[in-house]
Amino acid sequence: MNRKHADGGTLLVTVFVFPGVRLLDVTGPIEVFTSANEFGGRYRLTIVSADGDEVRTAAGTRLGVDAAVADAHGTSDVLVIPGGPDWDRMIRDEALLGAVRTLDARARRTVSVCTGAFLLAAAGLLEGRRAATHWRHSLRLAQLFPGVRVEHDAIFVRDGKVTTSAGVSAGIDLSLAVVEEHSGAEVARAVAKDLVVFMQRPGGQSQFSVRARAPHTRQEALRRVLDAIAEAPGTDHTLAAMARRAGISARHITRLFRDELGTTPARYVEQIRLEAAQAMLETGDDPMTAIARRTGFGSPESLRRAFVRNLQVTPGAFRARFRSTGSGGPDTVHVR
Repeated sequence: MNRKHADGGTLLVTVFVFPGVRLLDVTGPIEVFTSANEFGGRYRLTIVSADGDEVRTAAGTRLGVDAAVADAHGTSDVLVIPGGPDWDRMIRDEALLGAVRTLDARARRTVSVCTGAFLLAAAGLLEGRRAATHWRHSLRLAQLFPGVRVEHDAIFVRDGKVTTSAGVSAGIDLSLAVVEEHSGAEVARAVAKDLVVFMQRPGGQSQFSVRARAPHTRQEALRRVLDAIAEAPGTDHTLAAMARRAGISARHITRLFRDELGTTPARYVEQIRLEAAQAMLETGDDPMTAIARRTGFGSPESLRRAFVRNLQVTPGAFRARFRSTGSGGPDTVHVR
């Protein structure tokens, strides 16, 4: 895109704030755009509230503003609509929704962070569009606004002029993608390195580690097995090996996996190994043969099949995504 304006070549980013807004939803995008200015970006930021008064965030921090919505003149290149934990109150506030509609009408592009999607939906700006929000609230968004096609695992989704993103820190992912579109991948990459964040996040909202999201178990034998798998994914984790490690029968270990984790031993091991392979692809340039061997897949072909079956992407394509935010790819970004 690389669009520049005649007025000094800057792009105007307008951030809308309101009482109870989540602080990181606001500061995350601001940090990305202001950091971009250090590496060749040309952004001018303005913070507005409905009445021009400062607001108190959900964290209790006061935020100053530059103008009221009515006094904010000019067309925004990017309008940022953050969210807040009290979203159910926000969507019933007609003054708030009116301010969002006014700002959107004066914006070339509107983006939301986390539950900011609820504000856009309640304002009628997501009707017939695809959208994303925090994984914990995505089902509720779909229920309350059936005209919105919710992408439950997406980090961010672009549909026309509107882009919605997932929970809290996903606003950083989205802002990096916007910077890449405006100023190129090198600027976005420099910002990501400066902020010590991923250029493109490894995973959709279901990315949280397999071990971390597994239910806590009081079964000591099973805990020993799970810890052994996590510590050394590439070693022998056949059913017989796990049973020996736990000191119980293969039938019993299978039943524990089913009852405690809701999966099979083989499926669990594959997920842990897949996670380990993702980490190696994200952080290094090891050949596929070494990655397959060290993570227990054995061969590059077995590694490839596991990636395609679980993530719908090859290991090579997964690694390539860390060279870009993915802004030039599909409008729905799962970034797995």
